Amino acid sequence: MEALAVRLSGLDPYVDGAIRIVAFYDTLMRRRVDLPALARASAGLAECVAGIRLHGTGRATRISPHGTEASTPPAPPSTTAPITLDEEEIGTVWLERPGPPNPLDDVLLDRFALAAAAAVERYGPARTTMADPALVELVISSSSDEGARARALRLLGFAAGLPVHVVAVRSRLPLDRIGGLVCPARTVKAAPLADVGVILATTLDRSGFPPGVRAGIGAAGSADRSWRQARTALRFATPREPVIRYTDLGALALLAEISRDTARENADVAAIARIAGSPEDLETLDTYCATGSLRRAADLLHLHHSSIARRIEQIAKTLGIELTEPAGLVRARLALTAWRLLDD
Repeated sequence: MEALAVRLSGLDPYVDGAIRIVAFYDTLMRRRVDLPALARASAGLAECVAGIRLHGTGRATRISPHGTEASTPPAPPSTTAPITLDEEEIGTVWLERPGPPNPLDDVLLDRFALAAAAAVERYGPARTTMADPALVELVISSSSDEGARARALRLLGFAAGLPVHVVAVRSRLPLDRIGGLVCPARTVKAAPLADVGVILATTLDRSGFPPGVRAGIGAAGSADRSWRQARTALRFATPREPVIRYTDLGALALLAEISRDTARENADVAAIARIAGSPEDLETLDTYCATGSLRRAADLLHLHHSSIARRIEQIAKTLGIELTEPAGLVRARLALTAWRLLDD
């Protein structure tokens, strides 16, 4: 490999140097080098520190031109290039060249990134997030047999026998970004299906969901059952609690089994519908139901507790429910939740 390393300082003119760089990386790709060997070769060729970072792992590899891990503190990259696989950016390569970039650095990084993508794909599973929707649908469909489901999971990069969480997502953010945030260190796959996004992952960081995302998380296990649970949990997501685990719903999940007609005919649900035209009253009731405390609700709404008390008293009269009693508070919580499920 060292015999192939053509020093950038000796490349002249530009076109001849570019051709030599392309040939250099073509040889590395034919030899199926892995990422560490690719970084070493690139650092030697560029005669400066070369780095690789994959978004899926978050780990960076920095190699000095001597072929060892760089011991100097990271310097601002002089040149960078994205690593792209299946039209998704999965990482970055860069050079830390003192002084101005070499005229051929862009060519070098372009081939460096291309070779890195090939190495990731070869020695994967690839850390791409977006997946073929047909494969994802095969995984979560209740009509799929277990053999087909297992094959689809293997094709998506999941090891056999590992339980998989399914997440149902509604968001304007790209699914690949969300997937990378909630599962940064393991295989995660995502695909849009009809009106909802689907994320498959063996582990999840619930705190990783960014603002503006609503998500329902199914329990790990059978993917088709986890998908049904995720869709149910998503129905319970609200601006106050945008990410819901199905296992946290408990008996509340039974509300999702009630038909919409039955729910609309319930007197308490109909009463909630009557106050829904007043966003202020609805927010006040929602906050009070969530906290069970006038003072805590007042703190969250930035109002004096006496103002909240007056509002709750008026809302209670409209609903016909004694909200200061435990049983009345439970009725209001159930009715508010059932009313929200009507529009989902």
